[in-house]
Amino acid sequence: MKNALIVHGTGGSSRSNWFPWLKAELEERGWRVWVPDLPQADRPDVELYNQFILGTDWHFDKESVLIGHSSGAVAILGLLPRLRVRVDTCILVGAFKDDLGWANLGGLFRNPLDFASSRGHARRFVLVHSDNDPYCPLEHAEYLAERLGGKLIVKKGEGHFNMEAGPQYRKFPLLLEILEAR
Repeated sequence: MKNALIVHGTGGSSRSNWFPWLKAELEERGWRVWVPDLPQADRPDVELYNQFILGTDWHFDKESVLIGHSSGAVAILGLLPRLRVRVDTCILVGAFKDDLGWANLGGLFRNPLDFASSRGHARRFVLVHSDNDPYCPLEHAEYLAERLGGKLIVKKGEGHFNMEAGPQYRKFPLLLEILEAR
């Protein structure tokens, strides 16, 4: 069965931005979807997130799709090497490659990102970024796309694909288009 894990960003929750909309859209199409409320989301920490996600009965398989927004996208890159399977697709929205000079993000980068292992644990990577993201420079997404061998989709004037910076993102039809093109 097609399944999706949707991971929110710093200070977010399962109820913020476009996550409830995407969950409902995928479930309507027969997907199993989990949008967890990550622990201590104001200070993202890959190890804490991995323990939380892998400590549940959520099942990853070759049909799994992992979708992360902002620090949730970075968290997915930290989760992939811990998986025992190769998932289908990772969609990284508004991703970044370092702590952006913000101490609260240090828990995402205690260990260097392992691009080789990440590539081996996902069939494909799609990065979605805006040319005017106020938090995460486009160069970060370009760097990640190159290291992951992923496709980069750059949208004009869309901010951080959230409710606060740029157009308000309650819906995100582009993500459904990406998933339907698998």
